[in-house]
Amino acid sequence: MAANERAGTADGLLRASLSAVAPGTALRDGLERVLRGNTGGLIVLGFDKTVEALCSGGFVLDVEFSATRLRELCKLDGSLIIDRDVTKIVRAGVQLVPDASIPTEETGTRHRTAQRVSIQTGFPVVSVSQSMHLIALYVDGQRRVLEDSAAILSRANQALATLERYKLRLDEVAGTLSALEIEDLVTVRDVAAVSQRLEMVRRIATEIAEYVVELGTDGRLLALQLDELIAGVEPERQLVARDYVPEPSGKRTRTVGGALGELDRLSHTELLELPTVARSLGYSGAPETLDSAVSPRGFRLLAKVPRLPNTVIERLVDHFGGLQKLLAASVDDLQAVDGVGEARARSVREGLSRLAESSILERYV
Repeated sequence: MAANERAGTADGLLRASLSAVAPGTALRDGLERVLRGNTGGLIVLGFDKTVEALCSGGFVLDVEFSATRLRELCKLDGSLIIDRDVTKIVRAGVQLVPDASIPTEETGTRHRTAQRVSIQTGFPVVSVSQSMHLIALYVDGQRRVLEDSAAILSRANQALATLERYKLRLDEVAGTLSALEIEDLVTVRDVAAVSQRLEMVRRIATEIAEYVVELGTDGRLLALQLDELIAGVEPERQLVARDYVPEPSGKRTRTVGGALGELDRLSHTELLELPTVARSLGYSGAPETLDSAVSPRGFRLLAKVPRLPNTVIERLVDHFGGLQKLLAASVDDLQAVDGVGEARARSVREGLSRLAESSILERYV
């Protein structure tokens, strides 16, 4: 498995685990009861032969999970084993004996066991510390302290305010790009600036989405605000790449998917440099390249025409080869494209004309 695939799997497991212990879930309710009762506990969220091999002593229960049962069973001197779906308590009062050769940075016995068990079994492990009065989640050996909703909300709202500012700036540079496309004055710098802002917005949105998962039921309003702010960002990112990634040649073999992958892998520092962004899109990284003229294929502007199917957009771009030829095309020219009848040709012609007028007005008024 490639490194990025492993990272994606680990991130998916972490999100699923955070969702299982988020506020509003029965498991989180039970954990907070344990915390308030100053009892402490060690809970494994999954059971298979590997986990069973680590268990010594205790009781086989196989009873329905509930927050109150979790609280009472944590009073026993031992660990709890819960099934992956958090529907049943499988065992209680067990001693977990993981491989002592597994490295751990933790010092307390409970936390050292939790980290090792999470690595050895691949299941999430929750440790409730009586002395430190905190809940820690271990996923594949990585420790994540579960915070109070108020603290997470505070950071999430700060991130949301940042996202709003970046989205406003994105709308400005995207509008400028549309006007420049109409006038055939686009440079690599303009394309890189829009791609840069799209990637920034996307990354901030990803951070907020993680807060939404951690907040559980407390993050519903935040999720609605996030969905409203980033609506259309991912399609716009795809369309910009399809319009401007250079055609593969002997020296350049960058595809749309490859360009988007390169942008995704840029560090935050690299993303601030327009030549680096341009290089990720498939252009030369030389500073003078930023002022080179480029012409869009037309995907982005055609996508703004109402009720125009993707298949028709593909045929129009293939037939005309560029936005300027599309803008100059008459209704009869458009009708010559397979699947474009007279009504749709008029709709495309009128739609492009209105987009051209509004884009230029917004730029110069």
